Amino acid sequence: MHDLEYIRRRQKLLEKKRKRAAEVEAKEEAIRVAKMKAEAREQEKTAARKKLLKEQQENDRLHERHVKRKQKQAQQKWDDRLDILLAQIKEQSRKQSKLEEIRIIIKKREPSLIELDWDRWLSIDLNKKLALLDFEYALEMFKRDNLMAKRRKRTRGKKKQFNYALTFSGDRSGATDSYATTTFNPDTYELWNGFTISFWVRPDEAMNQTSVMLGSKANSPNARFHFGIHSNGNINVGIGTANTTGINNPMEIGKWYNWVLTYTGEDKGTGERKVRMWINNDPRMTSNTNTRWANQDEDQTIYFGGRNTEGAYTQGFACALTNVAIYNTCKDSDGTFANEVYNNGINHNYEGSDDLVGYWRFSEGEGITIADTSGNGNNGTFGAIAGQTTAYPIWEKIK
Repeated sequence: MHDLEYIRRRQKLLEKKRKRAAEVEAKEEAIRVAKMKAEAREQEKTAARKKLLKEQQENDRLHERHVKRKQKQAQQKWDDRLDILLAQIKEQSRKQSKLEEIRIIIKKREPSLIELDWDRWLSIDLNKKLALLDFEYALEMFKRDNLMAKRRKRTRGKKKQFNYALTFSGDRSGATDSYATTTFNPDTYELWNGFTISFWVRPDEAMNQTSVMLGSKANSPNARFHFGIHSNGNINVGIGTANTTGINNPMEIGKWYNWVLTYTGEDKGTGERKVRMWINNDPRMTSNTNTRWANQDEDQTIYFGGRNTEGAYTQGFACALTNVAIYNTCKDSDGTFANEVYNNGINHNYEGSDDLVGYWRFSEGEGITIADTSGNGNNGTFGAIAGQTTAYPIWEKIK
């Protein structure tokens, strides 16, 4: 009995001991699991921090790369602009240098007195240099030289009485900008009440740029008074408020043409303020566009061979000009006066008309003055460009 009791107690003790050992082991296992979980969480945190740091570093690297690319693009853009600017300065300098060379050649050269073919013309050193600098301009000068030589040839040996015209160089690149000034102011003679202008002109250059044979352009657009060619090749007439550029141009280089223009007057009613034009007695324009010409009290005188724009020579035309007459009445509505002028010819004398307020016959043939024989004394005087004292129109004999 006692042995059995002892065995039972021993078994209970052993059971308790195993139970306590199991509990201890369970606690230790729980501690180990908790520790492992804590370590795992710490590793995850560490990995997350490393990932975040790496992402931040990558973002910083990309941002720095973007900034450098932008800086490089900005620098390249500035370099490109600088290159363009330097190229423009270089090109402008080259053109100015070229233009100066052309001016020097034009000043030194003398047109041939006889007709030459292209090869012989180029054999002249200055002509050859001109062709190398500007071929198209040299070709124009070649044609002009031969044209002048032909005219000189036709006049040699004849004993007929001659009158004169003035030839102007125009203001294309390389030209000497010859023109003549006058003291004739359209407002002085109240041309807004009606006028007539007649003149003879011979174009000596291609009519493909805006150019003027004679006239002025007042500060106000209400007092235009100029006659010439538009860049489209048509006739360009500026009278009062109107600047007409759509008139068909029948002229050919080297031929004489008579222009007659009339204006009915500012005091006419709507639809009656008309501008009319004839070239060689051929009607070119009958305008009833209600043209207005108000008295602006402008001090704007006319030039020959170009236009007076606020005291400055502009839009010169290479042409010959003679027998310019201006009347302060509208002398024509049906072409009668235009027919009379044309049939009387280039040298007819119109002195003595009571309404003749400006008349330049170009009959001097020498000197630097074109007399106004209307009695008003608005003589023409050769205009010299600053630094070019020889840049004058040239007298030319005409039949």
